[in-house]
Amino acid sequence: MIPFVKGHGTENDFVVLPDPEARLDLTAERVAALCDRRRGLGADGVLRVVRSAALGLEGPEWFMDYRNADGSIAEMCGNGVRVFARYLQLGGWAGGEVGTRAGVRDVTFEGDRVSVEMGPALVFGESVARVGGREFAGIAVDVGNPHLACVTDEDIAALDLTERPWRDEAVFPNGANVEFIAPATTEPVAMRVHERGVGETRSCGTGTVAAALASLRAAGRESGRLAVDTPGGRLEVTVRGGGESTALHGPAVLVASGELTRAWWQSTGQSADSVGHSVAR
Repeated sequence: MIPFVKGHGTENDFVVLPDPEARLDLTAERVAALCDRRRGLGADGVLRVVRSAALGLEGPEWFMDYRNADGSIAEMCGNGVRVFARYLQLGGWAGGEVGTRAGVRDVTFEGDRVSVEMGPALVFGESVARVGGREFAGIAVDVGNPHLACVTDEDIAALDLTERPWRDEAVFPNGANVEFIAPATTEPVAMRVHERGVGETRSCGTGTVAAALASLRAAGRESGRLAVDTPGGRLEVTVRGGGESTALHGPAVLVASGELTRAWWQSTGQSADSVGHSVAR
């Protein structure tokens, strides 16, 4: 039997797989099956809890091996880090550093909220997104993963995000999360997001950071703390030095725990006893 925990951060939900010694053969097909809401448990992504040393990596004791719902490997997930940290807290972890593909992230617990130092949010250009034949101007932001954050005064609730918004592949050769933020200058702002490799989600931590930076810039501000309302709930973002450093603050909820049957696991790929998985760096 293979243990799991189900959790969410403002309804951006994850399957947490404890695998300290990196013994699970976590293939893309298996991740996609786990995240399928009919075939598997259902989630926006998988968080494998693994020791850095088991992957041959230097750094903090714990590494967040994050996968998108389609099985693709992702660099970073702000909501995922908070859920990952909440899981570690159950085992007595008091906070500290977590390794990710985007670098080390520092985590602190504030009552029922989890805060994550998200590192820099770097603007690397301007571009547009297209939805339903309309163009939305935005800024390209690197928050450890790529984003296109579009601030608008239009009604973002009316946007059809069932299909991926068009974005310029020359600017985003590896894809991007696309955020729509409104209104331009009034707090709190609202955000909807279409995530790379997932589709529209109820929330996105790194997307919220990109959205806050874009909103502050639209209001003529370089820094500040901003509340962002996602469909799944409210998050807060601290932006310092025009994006030189950022932090994400919000809830992280563990909903349930259980065990995957070995027969189901094997039906989706190789044996659960397979060893030798390597992390993409």
